[in-house]
Amino acid sequence: MTWLKALPILLWLPALLLVGAVLSQLPLAAITATIGTLSFSQWLAWIGLNLVIILMAIQRWWVLSNLLKLPVGVGQLLMIRQAGQAVNFITPGPQFGGEPLQIFWLYKRCHLPLHGALLTLGLDRFYELWINFSILVLAVLLLLASPAGAVANWQEILLSLTIILLTLSLFGWFILKRPERVLAWLKRLARRWQHHPRLQHIETHWQRLGSDLKDAVTAGKPALFKAFIFSLCGWAGLLLELWLLLSAFDFALDTSAFLVVLVAMRLSFLLPLPGGVGSLEAALFWAFHYLSWPGEAAIGLIALMRLRDAIMLIGGLGCLRLLQASR
Repeated sequence: MTWLKALPILLWLPALLLVGAVLSQLPLAAITATIGTLSFSQWLAWIGLNLVIILMAIQRWWVLSNLLKLPVGVGQLLMIRQAGQAVNFITPGPQFGGEPLQIFWLYKRCHLPLHGALLTLGLDRFYELWINFSILVLAVLLLLASPAGAVANWQEILLSLTIILLTLSLFGWFILKRPERVLAWLKRLARRWQHHPRLQHIETHWQRLGSDLKDAVTAGKPALFKAFIFSLCGWAGLLLELWLLLSAFDFALDTSAFLVVLVAMRLSFLLPLPGGVGSLEAALFWAFHYLSWPGEAAIGLIALMRLRDAIMLIGGLGCLRLLQASR
C-alpha cells in the first residue's frame, strides 16, 4: 500500500478517535431527551430549510449552466451534485473530492463539452467558496466588536481568512484577465503527456474555456448576479437552520453566542478530516463550554447534524449508484 492510498485511512483514524474521546466524557443517555425538545413544527421547519438549501445550490448551478448555454436539466444537476457531495463527505479534505466525478458525469452522461463542464463546475465552486469565506470574515469581524471577542485570538483568525478571501479574489481576476498565463502553465504541466491522445487538444479546450468565461462576464451579468443571490439565499438558509436548532434548547441565545457557535463550526470544516468528523464535535463542545451551556445540548445538536449528514450521505450514495448503473 502506497502512502497515497494509506492517506484516507490515516486521516479517518484520528477523526474517529477524536469523536470517541470527546463523546466518552459526556452522558450519551441524554441525547434522546435533548432531541425530544424539538416540536413537530420545528422538525418540519428543519426539514424544509434543508430542502431549500439544496434547491438554492442547484438553482445557482443551473443558472450558471444556462448562462454558458449548456443543455443540462435541474434533475440531472441535482443527482450529480448529491452524488458528488457524498464523495466529498467520505474523502479526506475540506469538503472536496467529488469534483472530478462530477465533471466526468457532466461530460459522459449529459454530453457537455469538456471545457463547458469544467467551467460550469468551476464557477459554481468559486461562488460557494467565495461566499463562504466572505460570511466567515464578516462573522469574525462582528465577534471582534462583541463581548465574545475575548474568547480567542480572533485577529489572527481574521487575518488568515482575509488572506484566503483575497487569494480567491485574485485568482478569479487572474483567470478572467490573464488566461494566456494560465494556458502557458497548463502547457508546461502537460508537456510530459503531450503525446497522450486525450491531452492533445488541451490548448483548444482552454482557449474555448477562456472565451466562454469572457463572454459570460461580458454579456451575462444579470445571470451572474442571480447566481450570487442564490448563494446568499442558501447561506441565509444555513443561518436560519442553526438558529432554529439552537433556539430549541433551553438557554439564552443572543447574537454573540450564535456567532461563536457559527464560526467554530465553519472553521472546523476547514480541517482536512472527512466530513468534519471529530473536528465538528470538538468545536461544538469547545463553544458550548465557553458559553457555559450544558454538554447534553451539545450532544443533541451534534446528533441532529449527524442525522442530517447521514440522510444526505445515504441519498447521495443512492444517486451515485444510479449514475454508475446508467453507464
